[in-house]
Amino acid sequence: MLLHELVARYGPAFIFLNVLIRSLGIPVPAMPSLALFGAMAAMHPATAGSQLLPTFALAVLATLSGDSVLYLFGRRYGANALNTICELSPSRDACVKRTERFFGRWGVRILTVAKFIPGLSLVSIPMAGVTHTPWPRFAMYDSIGAALWTIAGLSIGMLFAPQLETLFALAHRFSHIAIPVVLAFLVAYAIYNWRRRNQVLQRLPTVCATVKELDLALRSNCPPVVLDVRTGEKRKLAPYIIPNSLPAEEDRLDEITARFPKNTKIIIYCSCHNEVSAFLFAKSLHDAGFSDVRALSGGIDAWRRAGHPVISLPITHTKTCACQSSSMAAQ
Repeated sequence: MLLHELVARYGPAFIFLNVLIRSLGIPVPAMPSLALFGAMAAMHPATAGSQLLPTFALAVLATLSGDSVLYLFGRRYGANALNTICELSPSRDACVKRTERFFGRWGVRILTVAKFIPGLSLVSIPMAGVTHTPWPRFAMYDSIGAALWTIAGLSIGMLFAPQLETLFALAHRFSHIAIPVVLAFLVAYAIYNWRRRNQVLQRLPTVCATVKELDLALRSNCPPVVLDVRTGEKRKLAPYIIPNSLPAEEDRLDEITARFPKNTKIIIYCSCHNEVSAFLFAKSLHDAGFSDVRALSGGIDAWRRAGHPVISLPITHTKTCACQSSSMAAQ
């Protein structure tokens, strides 16, 4: 049975279930079903049109219900919840870090627009729980965002009802091939994203330092420069660093390149071991002329699991390696 047939037959019940599943983090699109119902409401005002308001209310309720589960997940498990989301997110390398920055800047208000930005909602909702945002405040902004998103979906369907009606007719006529074509498209899209991710990873410098290697290097007479490339929001959620490490931001690369000579040994770490933040920063430093840059395998989480010490934030970093100082002086 095609999507438009499900929407036509079961109406609001199908919308509620579809939106609830999506809100729980399962990658099932819900905007198409909202648009289809909006089109049906415009084409059949006596039937589907009379159910427009209940459908809107059910979609908002389903969104708030599913999002509340993710909110409680974040509140219960803290930073570990974000690590889990980092593993599950289909675009974990970019959207997780971007969400941390957005949430750090706008707070829970980001939920009013999060559903319009791919990947943003998946991380921002549990982050509201991690940061112990009061549930009434979370529910208010999440409901506003859900209402705006639902209105957008229904309005798109109503605005393009004639065109969608033509698509319905074509889908019904070619129903025996429509589903295989859609499935083939989804599979091709997934393969494309997977290959694109692998191509990016292959172009990055993948030389890693193990936790044991970093521990020995920090005990040496001339320890490496250790850079923490986690976002400011992630540091607030996990307020500790590897001893003598320096915070580093991608948009302030010039400060790093100006501060240290090109022969400086640098080890970079992040938190979620599946994101490529450390590798991307390492590539930027390689492109800037640094010859000995490595990423810490497993990040700060692997360092802590190995039982090595961390230092609580805030901390002022003043220690400078003697050989680095002499190199800088020579320049």
